[in-house]
Amino acid sequence: MNKSIAFKRLYKDYTSKFIKNIFFATILSVVVALSTSATAWLLDPAIEKIFLKKSQTLIFIIPIAIIIAFSAKGISLYFAKLIMINVSEEVKKMLQIDMLKSFIKADTEIIENKHSGKSISNINFDVDQITKMLAEAYLTIFKDGLTLIGLLGVMFFQNWKLSLIAIIMIPLASIIAKILGKRMSKVSTEAQERSGDLNRYLIDLFKNHKIIKIFQREKFENNRSEKFVNNLKEKNAKIAAVYIRSTPVMEILTGVMIAVLIFYSGKLIIGGELAINKFFSFLAAMMLAYQPVKTLAKVNIAINQGLAAAERIIPVIDLKNEINMNDKSENISVSKGNIMFKNINFAYQSNKEKQVLNNISVEFKGGEMTALVGLSGSGKSTLLNLIPRIYAPRSGSIELDNQDISRINLNSLRKEISIVDQNTTLFDDTVFNNIIYAKPDAAADEVYEAAESAMCNDFINNLDKGFDTLIGENGVKLSGGEKQRLSIARAFLKKSSIILLDEATSSLDSETEEKIQKALDQLTQNKTTVVIAHRLSTILNSYKIHVVDKGKIIDSGKHEELILKSSVYKNFYDRQVKKN
Repeated sequence: MNKSIAFKRLYKDYTSKFIKNIFFATILSVVVALSTSATAWLLDPAIEKIFLKKSQTLIFIIPIAIIIAFSAKGISLYFAKLIMINVSEEVKKMLQIDMLKSFIKADTEIIENKHSGKSISNINFDVDQITKMLAEAYLTIFKDGLTLIGLLGVMFFQNWKLSLIAIIMIPLASIIAKILGKRMSKVSTEAQERSGDLNRYLIDLFKNHKIIKIFQREKFENNRSEKFVNNLKEKNAKIAAVYIRSTPVMEILTGVMIAVLIFYSGKLIIGGELAINKFFSFLAAMMLAYQPVKTLAKVNIAINQGLAAAERIIPVIDLKNEINMNDKSENISVSKGNIMFKNINFAYQSNKEKQVLNNISVEFKGGEMTALVGLSGSGKSTLLNLIPRIYAPRSGSIELDNQDISRINLNSLRKEISIVDQNTTLFDDTVFNNIIYAKPDAAADEVYEAAESAMCNDFINNLDKGFDTLIGENGVKLSGGEKQRLSIARAFLKKSSIILLDEATSSLDSETEEKIQKALDQLTQNKTTVVIAHRLSTILNSYKIHVVDKGKIIDSGKHEELILKSSVYKNFYDRQVKKN
């Protein structure tokens, strides 16, 4: 995406919605330009009528007119800036909302392939660049552009010869602005990347704080933190350096031009070709004109920063999902709950050459429990995540009661599925809100009942505020087993027809596991259940057990059959018997 396309998208999707506000700010900019030009023009009659001709009437009128001009300029500029600040903040809000919506609806695989620190940098750093462009650059173009035109009018009105000399500075300033703008675009992108690196590091730092303590890596992390902060500092310093680079050049040019003009105008005054009052009016206009020239030379830098940020943001908003929601498709109809995998192949987008699942064809019988057993990394969890379409297979099809799940309404499919994962995810909210998240319209009694079924009440009642206790980031105030029981409570509350259990009791002690296993037996009764378990004792009574190895199902059957025919399964079982 180039800057031209990014600019068009920003206008079409965002700023065009505030065109009336922008138009009003432009009108106020015209007032600013006219009042500034009027100030310079008023010096002509002020010097001629008051100082030379000593007019008693104009000695009151002209100062009042100057006060009015400055007041009009100040008030108009205030409201113009206020309008553009509000517009830019509204656009900022819309951009951030659209980006967050894009992240929320994005395929899980897209989110997993991009570190959250980079995304946070997009939302904060990049959007701020666009906000700055809208709040400052747009208003500057109109305000200072129109002011410059008005002042040039005054200058040419007073003396066209001097004006021609003075305007030489404008193309020189434009060349400087163009050169610095290109440089700023590059440096701004580098700064965004360093900002993303720092955000990524901060997330890892907070997430792994306990590990840092255990392995005594404080000194190492201190050095790393300094490195990330220093890298960002250097890029921000570069941005500031590029931004002010035009200042010395413009000041030198201004000094040279004023010197030349004073020399030439002195010649004209001595020769009687220029009146002293017209010279001072011209000089005032010229001095006032150089300020917008210098400002306009810098505004191109802000525009390049903003458009470079837009180039990075728009693709995020335009993320295309591989998994279609199929909103207009028919809802799924679940009767028996049979799940059929037909010739499924899968590889992650980040490593397409490595097949995770290879030509898998398997049936999970409705209303029964089916188990998956295999070494870590064999593909069990990936296979499980294909059922609610967290991932989509590269080829093959998955059917639920003879309905291809890739063609039916995705919301209706996921409504029928609950998952209890080994990596329990909780929100920094109350216990109650974490459970009801599974079914927002549930009554309070349903939440309490689900918690009781999941054996949560014994630890919830011991919390300071019971169900109203805030559990911290990802449930940091709870033990692993307590967090997992809350996850199980969600599944109870949802009351779906398909239950997916991925190491659902892995974080529980033996006593708690026994209680939870009874609860899970109740949860999965007469429901299609697919379970991954590290303890074979929990799946011995499964309708069927599938042994997964290197992305393939190498053996299937009941426990007794597999003990006899599957060396891999027998090896699993023997190791666990010896442990016990």
